[in-house]
Amino acid sequence: QVQLQESGPGLVKPSQTLSLTCTVSGASITKYGSYWRWIRQPPGKGLEWIGYINYEGDTNYSPSLKSRTSISWDTSKNQFILQLTSVTFEDTAVYYCARDFDWKLEWGRGTQVTVSS
Repeated sequence: QVQLQESGPGLVKPSQTLSLTCTVSGASITKYGSYWRWIRQPPGKGLEWIGYINYEGDTNYSPSLKSRTSISWDTSKNQFILQLTSVTFEDTAVYYCARDFDWKLEWGRGTQVTVSS
């Protein structure tokens, strides 16, 4: 069974870059057919898809965040990484990583990121 764990700073200052890592166990991030997603939920709002990196290393991003988002991976550590530049208070949210595979979405527990000066 795959397990995903988000990690990174819980507090980021405005205009800085938010960087989060998702460590995957129980499955290789290069497993054929796997899509590794980042999703967030701002306080009082619904889920927002940020983007993904797939088993071939191809990426795709939400149009509204594309100019500030980069998702990469470290296959030697079985991790994938989110970077979101020029953060504002509106980027405060719980950030989740997830695996989309075989018609199932399996989630990490999420990590709170607060943007504050």
